[in-house]
Amino acid sequence: MSDDWGVDPDDEACAVATAVGRQLKLWRETAGLTAAEFGAAIGYGEDLVFKVEGGRRIPRPEYLDKAEHVLDAGGRLAAMKEDVAVARYPKKVRDLAKLEAEAVELGMYANHNIHGLLQTEQYARALLRTRRPAYSSGELERMVAARMARSSVFDRSSGPELSFVQEEVTLRRPIGGASVLRQQLQRLLEVSELPNVELQVMPTCRGDHPGTAGLIEVLKFGNGSALGRGDGKFGGRPISDPGQLRILELRYGIIRAQALTPEESRVFIERVLGET
Repeated sequence: MSDDWGVDPDDEACAVATAVGRQLKLWRETAGLTAAEFGAAIGYGEDLVFKVEGGRRIPRPEYLDKAEHVLDAGGRLAAMKEDVAVARYPKKVRDLAKLEAEAVELGMYANHNIHGLLQTEQYARALLRTRRPAYSSGELERMVAARMARSSVFDRSSGPELSFVQEEVTLRRPIGGASVLRQQLQRLLEVSELPNVELQVMPTCRGDHPGTAGLIEVLKFGNGSALGRGDGKFGGRPISDPGQLRILELRYGIIRAQALTPEESRVFIERVLGET
């Protein structure tokens, strides 16, 4: 396990890592194994075992699976994988996923790339590889896993109302190559069929619209509150001020009105898919 799975002491994930590490140490000592013997049995070094047990590293799922088998923990160690999986995501991603899970309405306009909630794993990995300075391999996989976890918003039994507007260029830019793009376009068509999703395309020929400043996101919650984010004058910062939210909602409303309808957008995406 690389250092990319390290724990920020200021992150609440530190408490999860500490609790998991404590349980692993207890089970190891109960089994009468030294850290070196346990590490050899599961295929990891003694130093890493100490770091995991000390709460300084977040164990990968396969680490817990091997520990479960060697220590015969009756499923108790394997049961920790869900908590560990959440803790290993960057804090800002966990915070965003929590907000998306609590929202009853989400409106999102994306003008550079396919929105993160809509991305396939292959597209997300290819897109994240374009980052400079580049992510390490461990960081990359961590970010991809976190992005894919957010897509669970589509699986909720009482899912939120989701609205997306994608600029035409995002459907044509071959992030990861033609094959990855085709799979991504097929994913868009699948999502667009969900009853609580409206997916629209803003054609490049629509030159004048208020989305030229960049990304817009608006999340609304059951208690009547809302949160937004936008590029341009808002600098990508979370926005809760009613006056600023009104501006974002106004812009997004105009963008939706100027974009193709959901039905026209599906036809458009199918045409681009056929050309790709």
